[in-house]
Amino acid sequence: MLNAREIVLGLLLAVPLLATAAPAAESEPTVTVYKSPTCGCCTKWIAHLEAQGFDVQPVDVTDLQQIKSRAGIAPAQASCHTARVADYVIEGHVPAGDIRRLLAEHPDARGLTVPGMPQGAPGMDVPTPQHYQVLLIGKDGSTSVFAEH
Repeated sequence: MLNAREIVLGLLLAVPLLATAAPAAESEPTVTVYKSPTCGCCTKWIAHLEAQGFDVQPVDVTDLQQIKSRAGIAPAQASCHTARVADYVIEGHVPAGDIRRLLAEHPDARGLTVPGMPQGAPGMDVPTPQHYQVLLIGKDGSTSVFAEH
């Protein structure tokens, strides 16, 4: 059993060690994913994000259209799931690297989308992937090419 003197001495020795310890690494912000409870490709996309170091909070919903509408996603920009990260909306099978780039560059935009469900995008894995674009959605709803895969 430690006496009070040993406890105080131990604490005094520990304080300088704590003061020089390296700060904790900043973690990625949480990605909240709104999806259908039965969507397998959404689950695969979530696994892709987690494998790339993102903390993901899946939320099963029955009315995705309401989520998309509130996020300002036009029908031509839509996919099977909608996510939120920081101040951005992420629609569809956007690669984790593109989300990380968006967060680093922090453009004045609504978010990113991969419209539809292109074969070869994360979560839509196939042996022969197709070319697809990741689009930046402007605050006014317009789009421009953010990345090509």
